[in-house]
Amino acid sequence: MSFFNIVRGACARIVRDSRHVRVEADRIEAYAQALAPALAATPLALDPALHYVEPETDPEGTAAFVLTLDSVNFGSGWFPDIVGPTASGYGAIAGRLARHFREHGAIPADRLAGATPQDALDLFGFDPANPAAVELAELYAQALSDLGGFVLDNHDGRFLDLVNAADGSAERLTTILWRMPLFEDSPFYKRAQITAADLALAGITAFTDLGRLTAFADNLLPHVLRHDGVLTYDPELAGRIDRGDVIESGSREETELRAAAVHAVELLAAALNTPAVLIDRVLWHRGQQPEYRAKPRHRTKTAYY
Repeated sequence: MSFFNIVRGACARIVRDSRHVRVEADRIEAYAQALAPALAATPLALDPALHYVEPETDPEGTAAFVLTLDSVNFGSGWFPDIVGPTASGYGAIAGRLARHFREHGAIPADRLAGATPQDALDLFGFDPANPAAVELAELYAQALSDLGGFVLDNHDGRFLDLVNAADGSAERLTTILWRMPLFEDSPFYKRAQITAADLALAGITAFTDLGRLTAFADNLLPHVLRHDGVLTYDPELAGRIDRGDVIESGSREETELRAAAVHAVELLAAALNTPAVLIDRVLWHRGQQPEYRAKPRHRTKTAYY
């Protein structure tokens, strides 16, 4: 069985035994048809305003940017205390990193390997007097150091060599990345999978199996699906989320939230005969709209999203 189908199977089993989150199967067909027009309208490229994307003139730098960004593509549990409850934490870190790449070039692997929390505070413009920012910067430093050391030890410091080691397979890339501890997000492997998608969107490589990726299990996907009536939470969990309470990483509730989102996207993908990764992208863009950003998502302090 392929790795991606193992992820799908694990999510289906969690949903089958779920106590706190329900997928409203009778809503799938109508919701799928409502999403259909957005499939053609959703951009299939990284936003150049937020990303360093120069695949023709600087493929090594572009690969370095995507891998560096996705090594720290987490922090949603801290972002409300760092950038505010409705601002985009991802937009903040992506934009700061892109500006660094444009002004100073890629961060070499050996420098990443020696990253400190102060380096992370400086790179992302975090306030060192903010305890949440300091806590997240410590994890970012670990993630950056892990990536730098991995690229040095296994790919002679060349980021593009890491990408090429996947031989055009998104599945192979995910198995390479999860050798770094903060990518080892069983059973979802969200950041390992989204790295493959982002490399393709950046024009660095064309994975032959990109359409087999699952949805990326974070806290935006279930939020959008809840808002749109595809997921229903039990009253206690709904209340905790609406109050902004922290949902513990790895708890039954948090695992069910992520699994239900992945499984619901699989049902939508089947209804539209469209890869799950494209449905995920439509839902991500939908979640940037003000009506979704105005309400709290589930909040979990984790290095996985």
